[in-house]
Amino acid sequence: MKRSASLLLLTLFVTSFGFTQATDTRISATWQVAKYDIAVTLPQTGTERTVGSRATLDLKNISPRPASSLTLRISPSANVTAVRVNDAAAEFSKRQEKLGTSDLQVISIRVAPVASNGNLNVVVEYRLSVAENSGLNTLGAGGAQFLPLSFWYPTPNSWYFARGADYAPFRVQVTAPTGQTFLSAGNSAQNAHETPIYGQPFFLTGNWERTETQGVEVYIPTGAGGESAKRAAELAQFAAEVNAYAAKLLGDTTQFPIRLVGARRGAGFASAGVVLVEEAFFRRRGMDSQTAMTVAESLIRFRLGGTTIVTDDGAGAIREGLSRYIATQFIGQKYGKDVADIERIRQRAAYAAVAQRDGPITAAAPLDDYYFTTVGNKGAMVWRIIAGLIGEERLFEIVREALKDDRVTLADLRAGMTDNKELVDHLFDQVTDTNLLAGLPQTSGGETKVALRNTGSIPVTVDVRATLANGETMDVPATIAAKSFGEVSFRAPAAVVRVEIDPNKLYPQTDYADDIAPRESSDSDPLLFVKREFDRQAWGEAEKNARVVLRQWPRFDDVRIFLARSLLAQNKLAEAEKEFRAVLDEKLPTARSVAWATVGLAEGAAKAGQATDALRYANDAVRFEADYGASLAARTLRRRQNVPASANEAIRTFFAQFDKAAASNRKADIEALTAPGEATRFVGGLTGQTTEWRTEVLHIDELDPNSALVEANMTVKLLNRDTETGPAVYRLVRTGAGWRLAAVEMFEVR
Repeated sequence: MKRSASLLLLTLFVTSFGFTQATDTRISATWQVAKYDIAVTLPQTGTERTVGSRATLDLKNISPRPASSLTLRISPSANVTAVRVNDAAAEFSKRQEKLGTSDLQVISIRVAPVASNGNLNVVVEYRLSVAENSGLNTLGAGGAQFLPLSFWYPTPNSWYFARGADYAPFRVQVTAPTGQTFLSAGNSAQNAHETPIYGQPFFLTGNWERTETQGVEVYIPTGAGGESAKRAAELAQFAAEVNAYAAKLLGDTTQFPIRLVGARRGAGFASAGVVLVEEAFFRRRGMDSQTAMTVAESLIRFRLGGTTIVTDDGAGAIREGLSRYIATQFIGQKYGKDVADIERIRQRAAYAAVAQRDGPITAAAPLDDYYFTTVGNKGAMVWRIIAGLIGEERLFEIVREALKDDRVTLADLRAGMTDNKELVDHLFDQVTDTNLLAGLPQTSGGETKVALRNTGSIPVTVDVRATLANGETMDVPATIAAKSFGEVSFRAPAAVVRVEIDPNKLYPQTDYADDIAPRESSDSDPLLFVKREFDRQAWGEAEKNARVVLRQWPRFDDVRIFLARSLLAQNKLAEAEKEFRAVLDEKLPTARSVAWATVGLAEGAAKAGQATDALRYANDAVRFEADYGASLAARTLRRRQNVPASANEAIRTFFAQFDKAAASNRKADIEALTAPGEATRFVGGLTGQTTEWRTEVLHIDELDPNSALVEANMTVKLLNRDTETGPAVYRLVRTGAGWRLAAVEMFEVR
């Protein structure tokens, strides 16, 4: 029902309806963007919240019949003032259109009939207001950021169109305030960036330090200091290796600028050669798995869809799924198969959470809440199965041949897989109904038999792995027909104590917990198997479960962290420290694991009476900004050390002013101390509610010359409530008027 509702909703988001064949009643686009050319004028003051824009769109009628109307979509916050079609003023109408829980503004324009394959030039002038800053659009004294999903530019097809949003070469010209650097994709000239790569228009302005390694540009927040330059070089080297790998694999020799930009918000966004990474990455101790996968997938996606249009049903299986498959293969090549297998565990666990309610890959649309989980993670699994069937070399022969065309669809790739059509059709066009089960091993006469079951609609050929009492393993291949049973036999030198079907986890399943016998867990996610006991503070059980998982996947750093924290809770300090350091020595741990390992070393040092080391580790964990819980634990430990309060008189003066403004209940006074567009809900909650507001500054972590995290003890009394106390963490930014509140990162006042 949810998928049907989403698809019905999508009928509102395309320009027109068409029939590609007599029997094809699916939604199809009428207009395709050939190029965007957008000129933007940013306000010259930090308080103005409106930008002026002029967007020129070159369009092509890709429907089989003439088109006499054009529908453009843009943010409801845009005030469209004029439209010109082929250099002539055009009349237009406006209306609102539901987009999930929000709206889009629709601009409807009548045009002279344009023949099939004919072209149209449209110019839209508008002003866009930004009431509140977010990861999608930001406007302020420190810079601006406008990403596609803020709907900041007009375009014909919805960003959520099931057959693919609008991607095209684009040019963005920005008039920015003096002193700010303007960034977008492609080559730069005269305050403009232009790229021939298919992408979605975006831009950023701000202050960065530029470095370049192996032809890859990296933009570090100005004044980051420390080892940020080392992190930048490491990241650039990694990106260069990914780019070379993708170019060779996909046969694409296109050259385009690659820019990796440190951003406070919007990390993970990528378009036409630019990838946003967390600015906190440059304060950490090395590469982490999220950053590695984000950069790898993004650069591969540029080459999969950068010089051609990826469109039609199942476009996400190429853009997201195939990119993730290739990126994981690269991780295996660079860091080892065991590290890539951990990435596959994470992908599988994410997919398992929606496996029993998602739709077919070819029918999934971005409005479905499972879309990216399905097309990315299940999609990567499907491509892995196909590569195993036809060979990876043959798979990429098919991909390379398809990428030679101007337009690529999933159907084009599937046309080269006719020998496995039944299986491929099922994997892409049907919901997951496969569940593979292994029975308890039964030994008789020196032979151990294991019953198998396949509940799915397709036959599977997988390995069955037996673990012997002496710790050795044996693999036996098995083919199990659709909706049928099977059996394998082992003649082993020792007793079989454990069996697992499909140990490589090739096939998407509705349940992975019953792949093992005797059954060890009821969870498809091995991390949840450990975390559940840890959350109950059953430290011994959490330790036992973690060791079970690590016996099979020793590189699983997320699980090793729970093992180490369980040991620490049991005061097994030496064992805990060993496990924490093992996480820090991993080739590609998560940033979260690194943060918790650092906190763990701090807590261990504190218990051992090593106050200096404890404080050093706690400070590092705070600056990493990798996990809320880890940051809170590090700050709690630091407060217990009774470290003298930080001395920064300018910041102390700021909070004295803020306390006075909050207690006055005058919104204008509070807003004057807040960066425009920031912390708007927090400020709104203070106005008219406060009878007492006192801030005791404890620690100031200056991230760079223009930003700081300030930890404080709060004493707060709101109307009709008792006095409350607790810690808070504020993010301040330095503007021309001095320090200003930019965000409330933590507010544990109870």
